[in-house]
Amino acid sequence: MTPPRPAPELDNYRTIADAIATLFFPHAEVVLHDLRTQKVDYIANNISKRVIGDDAALEDMLSGEVDERTIGPYEKLNWDGQKIRSVSSVLRDANGTPIAVLCINLNISMFETAKQALELFLSSSKLVPQPDALFRDDWQERINTFLHSWLRQRQLGLNLLTRDHKRELVEALHAEGAFKGKSAANYVANVLNMGRATVYKHLKEIKGD
Repeated sequence: MTPPRPAPELDNYRTIADAIATLFFPHAEVVLHDLRTQKVDYIANNISKRVIGDDAALEDMLSGEVDERTIGPYEKLNWDGQKIRSVSSVLRDANGTPIAVLCINLNISMFETAKQALELFLSSSKLVPQPDALFRDDWQERINTFLHSWLRQRQLGLNLLTRDHKRELVEALHAEGAFKGKSAANYVANVLNMGRATVYKHLKEIKGD
């Protein structure tokens, strides 16, 4: 028996299904349900093990009471026990009659595993206070703290600093006593992407030498 020819008016939606599944491959499946036949019309990147022609069981979508355009996102379990997050869009014809539903099913199990790993890695529960023996004279951290506070106050980024900004920042750091640390001038020059000679020149001018 020759299988029925797919409804041509749904061709554009099948193309959209392919595009979404390709973009999020291999984690997303897109299923197109034909409400008129109540059958699965198309599946892009099949991860649910459904088959084209399966019952859609979406009779309620044909009732006049359904006026949603987008339903979800909502969660469900896939056949393999992995968690799926889904969103469904009701597709209508020129008269506003629902003719199809496009369902995007995103497998979020991998993302949840990555989230749990990151939360464990970034957890502060295992951190201890900075040991005084190591950080009593941590001039680099003091420079970093002052530098980024200065940048936040002016809504600037390191990559946006002009020559005048850098000179002003060197002056502000000097006023804070930042250059008392050994090699502090070299460190500031590296952080601000300046020549060491330029930093020393600014310091000399500040001191009035």
